[in-house]
Amino acid sequence: MPRPVRRVVTGHDGDGKAVVVMDGPAPNVVTSRHRPGARTNLWRTASMPASFAEKRDEAAADVKFALEPLANGTNFRISEYPPETEADGGIDGEKAFAEVGAAHRIVKDARHPFMHRTDTVDYAIVLEGEIALLLDEEDVNLKAGDVVIQRGTNHAWANRSDKLCRIAFILIDAADRGGREPP
Repeated sequence: MPRPVRRVVTGHDGDGKAVVVMDGPAPNVVTSRHRPGARTNLWRTASMPASFAEKRDEAAADVKFALEPLANGTNFRISEYPPETEADGGIDGEKAFAEVGAAHRIVKDARHPFMHRTDTVDYAIVLEGEIALLLDEEDVNLKAGDVVIQRGTNHAWANRSDKLCRIAFILIDAADRGGREPP
């Protein structure tokens, strides 16, 4: 069972004063039988610059929240990664990513079933626990307080510890302006 995340959203009242417009558990929590852990979707924007005048909660429970942000948008979520075990051998990265509209982002024949690449700049903040960031040929061990700026690279996350790891992610729609062809 994922740990609930309290989400406080501010806005303006009729007089333009700052007020809390939402305060409670984030309603959009995604789990999958194909992927251990849970993803709590906190907020999504659909334009750049983002608008704070929107009335719709783009992270409401009834919103299909994809892995990648909308064009020119952002996704904000907290992901939980339980320890990987021998029983995880039956996990299916392509099926898990298909559930969030991103099966095409899986890297075929990679060294981890969840190795993927998105056209995003991702800010990742390890909130608790430890995790390994897997790149094509190297591992980076991270602990609570560490930050990753992931820029459109092949990557996966592997929790090799015996405790849960939680990471906050902000994904920002991006494009490679350097002319490099995606794999």
